[in-house]
Amino acid sequence: QVQLVESGGGLVQAGGSLRLSCAASGSVFSINAMGWYRQAPGKQRELVAIIRSGGSTSYADSVKGRFTISRDNAKNTLDLQMNSLKPEDTAVYYCAAGGSMLAITTRPYWGQGTQVTVSS
Repeated sequence: QVQLVESGGGLVQAGGSLRLSCAASGSVFSINAMGWYRQAPGKQRELVAIIRSGGSTSYADSVKGRFTISRDNAKNTLDLQMNSLKPEDTAVYYCAAGGSMLAITTRPYWGQGTQVTVSS
């Protein structure tokens, strides 16, 4: 089992920045891919960004150029730097981890979520 704990959410004005962090514990040796999802009220959970153990990244089109995902494999931590935030970025953000790209997109381990609210 893998436990994930997020931190860093909050309220920010449009155009501002926030940094989310996630700490992994437990069977971390089984983790290959880590990422962030988000879920806005009344919408489905969507993938925001993924980073593989080798460091390659993928982003949703809606956040490209504004968000940066990074990880520290030695510390088992994951970060999401969010710049130029927009009201439509408002959502609960979830840290996710999986043993493969298939696992992180179909049956990931989840954190508890952290609220990000962007005011206009």
